Order: sequence, then C-alpha cells, then structure tokens
Amino acid sequence: MVAETKLYNALELSPSATQEEIKKAYRKAALKYHPDKNKDKPNAEEKFKEVSQAYEILSDPEKRKVYDQYGLDFLLRGGTEAPPGAEGPGGGFGGMPGGFGGMPGIGGKTRSFHYTTDGGGGLGGGFSFTNAQSIFEDFMKSQGGGDDLFAQFNSLGGNGGGGGRSRYRGSGGGRRRAPTPEVTIVEKPLMLSLEELFSGRQKKMRIQRKTYEETSGKRKVEDKLLNIEIKPGYKAGTKIKFKGVGDQEEGGTQDLHFVIKEKEHKDFKREDDNLRTYVELDLKEALTGWTRTLPTIDGKQFTLTKAGPTGPGYTEVYPDRGMPKSKKPSERGDMIVEVKVKFPTSLTLAQKSQLKDIL
Repeated sequence: MVAETKLYNALELSPSATQEEIKKAYRKAALKYHPDKNKDKPNAEEKFKEVSQAYEILSDPEKRKVYDQYGLDFLLRGGTEAPPGAEGPGGGFGGMPGGFGGMPGIGGKTRSFHYTTDGGGGLGGGFSFTNAQSIFEDFMKSQGGGDDLFAQFNSLGGNGGGGGRSRYRGSGGGRRRAPTPEVTIVEKPLMLSLEELFSGRQKKMRIQRKTYEETSGKRKVEDKLLNIEIKPGYKAGTKIKFKGVGDQEEGGTQDLHFVIKEKEHKDFKREDDNLRTYVELDLKEALTGWTRTLPTIDGKQFTLTKAGPTGPGYTEVYPDRGMPKSKKPSERGDMIVEVKVKFPTSLTLAQKSQLKDIL
C-alpha cells in the first residue's frame, strides 16, 4: 500500500503500474496538454507541469520507492520534517508556483503547496523538480523523437506550426534537466574454436544482470539465459549483439555484445577465409621426396606426396578446403600447405665432402 496516489492520479495510473505503462501514460498526457497545442487553454500549462513532474518521480525507481513509502512532502524535504514557517507565501512549498496543490503532509496534516522548480535543492537539501519542458524534451528524445520534437504534433492533430522546435520554455525558473545518459554497451569476449566457427552452432550462456523491481523499485540481481547463434564462417572480431539484456541503469538497459575470439589451433592458422597449415621436412626428405597425411578442418584427411626436391617456403593451394564464407556459407576458402625445411645444425667433414660430390 502506498502513502498517497496523487502522482499516479495525474497520469491516470494505478500504483502497481509498470515502467512501460508510466512511459505510455506520460507520452499521451504530455502531448495532450502541451502549451504549444493549447494556446487558447490557460489551464493546460498547469496540467502539463503536473504530468511532467509526476513522470519525473515515477520513472525513477529510487524516487518512486521513497514516494510510495512516505509521500511527496517527505521527498521534497529530503527526508526531514519541515521547520516552522518553511512554507513560502500562499502555501507554496519553497515559494514557487506550478504543479499540484493541497497535498496531504506527514502525520495526517493537510497543507496546500506547489512543486518547486527553483533548482535550489529544496529545503534541507530536498528534491526539486526539473523544468517541465526539459523533462518532456528528454523523454521524447529517449523515445526516438530526435530534435524535431513537435513535427509529431501534425500527425496527432495538433497545431505545432508544421514542425520545428517548441516555443514553450516553461515558467517558474526551473533548472534544466541533465541529459539522460546514453545506454552503455558492454563487450565480452567469446572464445571459439575453428571447428565451431566452421560448422556454426547454438551456444547457451547464462548471465547475471542488475535490474529494478517494477513495483518496489528495489535493486535486484537476476539470471538470464541467452541463446547465441554462431553462423558458419564468422571471423575473429565479429560482434553478436543483444539489445537491452544487461544491467538496468538511468539511460535504459545495457546492450551486450559478444566479440568473437579464435582459439589457437594445433594444425591451422586462419587467414580470412583461408586456412594455412605447415609441413616440416628434414633435409633428406626435402631433397629426396616425402609423403604426409594431412587433416582438413571438416574432419577429413588427404595424402600429399612430393618426389623432391622441395624448397623452403614451397606452397600448394587446395581450393574449397578452407573456412566457409560467412556471407555465402556454401562457398569455402582455400587450404594452403606450406613447407618448412629443417636443416641440420652441424655436419662432419666427411658429410660435407659427400654432399659436395653429390651436388
């Protein structure tokens, strides 16, 4: 049970409303009462302030939690009892007009006051509201409205003047709302073998994320199971992106990007879509011939025989035995076989003499 419901009433919501329902209700009410759409209705500006200020509290899980438990009066005072005579002229809390009046106070008392927009932090370091127009602009931008906020009024039957910026800047000297931080992107390495990148697969990964409970606003940690699709041919550096699955923060919910890292392979070195493998020969094999059975990335084998001589750095290219091409998985790169020759570290005089006679 909440201490009071006046902010919820302003947005025509119940205290059990989710954050998504709060956003939808505010958007509807703010567009309905915005002064640029209601120039012939003087009361619209007050309604616009009410719904904007209600949204500023209810959209913040921590402030909402304090409001639900103790009410707005407590929140504006910063959690302390107001000293005698602290109310401004006319019953305004902080002496500034704009917003609600007749809010019940702590201890069952009823006092008439208005939201303060003086930016001075309120009495005793309490909360003070942002300028209503600033709240609205930041909200619209966070919903993808961009800078041309009032072009949307045309499609909603408003008279915003055919687009452009709002001329309404609000009254009461309220502070400008700090820009909402952009949603951060968290990158995590995803180590994969060449075999996994060759065939592609689905990997399940369990992560922990920090969120807020919808009703109480308490911070909590929850598990989330992600299904990661790895397509054949993905390369190191490829990012597999998940939107809105990370920690919940002020700007929204973090995006999570898995960045592919290739595990070192015992047989192959990847070069784009090609695979390079090495055959090491001793000097005798290089001069007289050799045979090797070589593995392929798809688990097969083939035999390579050369009569010799074979020089260091000699290569042979085998088409369609490399990695799949990610954009055309039916096509594959090449397998490149490169020869390395291991020379003896020392020779006797007799061996040198024999080689001179042979060569």
